[in-house]
Amino acid sequence: MKRSSAPKPNRDPRSDFYIVFGASGPLLFTPVSTAVQLQRRMKGKCLSPFAHPHGSVEAHCGDPVPQNPMEWGELYFKNLSKQKQIMEKNGNNRKLRVCVATCNRADYSKLAPIMFGIKAEPQFFELDVVVLGSHLIDDYGNTYRMIEQDDFDIHTRLHTIVRGEDEAAMVESVGLALVKLPDVLNRLKPDIVIVHGDRFDALALATSAALMNIRILHIEGGEVSGTIDDSIRHAITKLAHFHVCCTRSAEQHLISMCEDHDCILLAGCPSYDKLLSSKNKDYMSIIRMWIGEDVKPRDYIVALQHPVTTDIKHSIKMFELTLDALISFNKRTLVLFPNIDAGSKEMVRVMRKKGIEHHPNFRAVKHVPFEQFIQLVAHAGCVIGNSSCGVREVGAFGTPVINLGTRQIGRETGENVLHVRDADTQDKILQALHLQFGKQYPCSKIYGDGNAVPRILKFLKSIDLKKPLQKKFCFPPVKENISQDIDHILETQSALAVDLGGTNLRVAIVSMKGEIVKKYTQLNPKTYEDRIELILKMCMEAASEAVNLNCRILGVGISTGGRVNPREGIVLHSTKLIQEWSSVDLRTPISDALHLPVWVDNDGNCAALAERKFGHGKGVENFVTLITGTGIGGGIIHQHELIHGSSFCAAELGHIVVSLEGPECLCGSHGCIEAYASGIALQREAKKLHDEDLLLVGGMSVKTEETISAVHLIQAAKLGNAKAESILRTAGTALGLGVVNILHTMNPSLVILSGVLAGHYINIVKDVIRRQALFSAETVDVVVSNLADPALLGAASLVLDYSTRRIY
Repeated sequence: MKRSSAPKPNRDPRSDFYIVFGASGPLLFTPVSTAVQLQRRMKGKCLSPFAHPHGSVEAHCGDPVPQNPMEWGELYFKNLSKQKQIMEKNGNNRKLRVCVATCNRADYSKLAPIMFGIKAEPQFFELDVVVLGSHLIDDYGNTYRMIEQDDFDIHTRLHTIVRGEDEAAMVESVGLALVKLPDVLNRLKPDIVIVHGDRFDALALATSAALMNIRILHIEGGEVSGTIDDSIRHAITKLAHFHVCCTRSAEQHLISMCEDHDCILLAGCPSYDKLLSSKNKDYMSIIRMWIGEDVKPRDYIVALQHPVTTDIKHSIKMFELTLDALISFNKRTLVLFPNIDAGSKEMVRVMRKKGIEHHPNFRAVKHVPFEQFIQLVAHAGCVIGNSSCGVREVGAFGTPVINLGTRQIGRETGENVLHVRDADTQDKILQALHLQFGKQYPCSKIYGDGNAVPRILKFLKSIDLKKPLQKKFCFPPVKENISQDIDHILETQSALAVDLGGTNLRVAIVSMKGEIVKKYTQLNPKTYEDRIELILKMCMEAASEAVNLNCRILGVGISTGGRVNPREGIVLHSTKLIQEWSSVDLRTPISDALHLPVWVDNDGNCAALAERKFGHGKGVENFVTLITGTGIGGGIIHQHELIHGSSFCAAELGHIVVSLEGPECLCGSHGCIEAYASGIALQREAKKLHDEDLLLVGGMSVKTEETISAVHLIQAAKLGNAKAESILRTAGTALGLGVVNILHTMNPSLVILSGVLAGHYINIVKDVIRRQALFSAETVDVVVSNLADPALLGAASLVLDYSTRRIY
């Protein structure tokens, strides 16, 4: 690095400055002392004395770039003078002394970009760095070293962690920090303390600063996750004087919490400044270093799971199931050790018990430098766990994420995140891995646009230290009926629901409330080509009409007869009622045509989903739905989740055999419920009676061209036809015996009869249960569905449940 060679008889201090160049010109005017530090950090690549490219490049302060090198000094001091005038106007005629306290590897990734920005402007700021918490513990990687590697001077190291990794140890750690922090803050006398996030260490820091009358800037306030972290985060919010939030929703939450809007900055997440500018062409060397020599991009998993302090036992069990699923999935996996919250010690024991540290497919590490961690998650086939980085930072790369449990369930997420809310079985986690691994989603910028740090620095410069320290809360005026119903906000969010029946093909626009806004009906074509063409035509017409109806279509849900693979959106085998409908991929053509996500499931399963979201099954943990229509179908909800079975044929309730010598069913067997109680079965019996002139009674007539159906049988029974009554009673008894079998197998608390025949069967079914069921199952509730169109509502619920919050 060379000094200016311009001859000066007397040394002019204004000549001791350098201009730092970026890709598009001069970006920073800085004194020599700072330039030396910058050159050290930037490895000399962007530093040039008095040099500038020729052309129309503008300086940072907005003035044209001068062609005479001697004018650079004037421009620098002109720019510096403007900034000082701004600071003096705001009451800051001296440097702002900023204390940044970092507690762990996670918060440092958010604070480091701000620290670099503060350090790069020494004419405005003095930076003091305090390190505490798990940074200083060997078991968690001694991560304070990365702060030193970033060339920051650590003013104070505070050992504040009481080991034990349980609830009591967390409380004791907060107490120890509260004992040690006052002395540090007394010595530093900062104008402002920057606190990040929702860790218990940060709560101790905020409490100390607030009680010592030191201003607090809180990063990432207003967010919602789903555990005790929420309480800590909001407690820090109430202590903090200034707030930097990352999303519009977080900003609104802060305003709702009565924080002063003038003290809130919507800046975005500081880590996104790093994420969105990180382009490492040599990412393969990072993958090889951390995962293995033979691993390819998108062919490995990054796992990062922490204990949930409000339910430690369950979170440890969930971690054990996660590791079992990852072992079964058989992909190379980088596992990061959990944080220091209560329960982490038990999670590490689980890792060692399963031999993860010595397993050939796994690499277990305590810490990965943030720059390298970025590259690892950016090129991973999947990220799994419950860390906030999964739902926040990873979205910037579109990498698939599986979020386990409730620790982050309240976070705003991109479409790359799949929530496994109740991760209570290995199979459920394994299925989520099969769904997500290797996909590539659109990149998400929910949490930032890469320009957070400049906004934060400008915000810091605007702080008026002469203003009273006591914060004020902005309580809203108390009025009646000022609350807004969330359903009203969401009602324009809608789904396209498709119902493929044996006779009709129906498409409807269904709102979030379950209201059918508009419905289209056509006869179901007999051939595959005509059927697909008609589905696409009707869906496109409905999607176009939805715009005029002020409905935002979130996706397409399809209810169809037969055996369906909902993961792939494929009809595996159809019923005989729908021809040319086996091995049919429904998802791809419809999604390609409409540019919307598509979900497909069996009509019985859809009926159960409709009841869970809109009907009698809402809030019920275990229930069964039986559809009584042309055929007999059903769906099973167990622990709030739909049961599909290992080969997607669970809940084929119409084919429960209730008699070995019964009539033949369409499935080829004999004595199925469907062979007795379906509309087809009743039509068959009605035709027999009609052929024998035993159907019609007084008050009935049938036209010559009219087809005999189940309706005629029911009408005859109502008018006193004893044989028709006997057939209906037999059908209802067969259905009742099937329900008794279901009760003894699944033990649901509720049975819902749906379809056109439900009202005719319910009393008979209840009577059979009283006579045939075990005493412990007799108390089950049996009700008739109150939903007008369960097939369409169930198809809609496929979309509304999955797309509004990605829950699997």
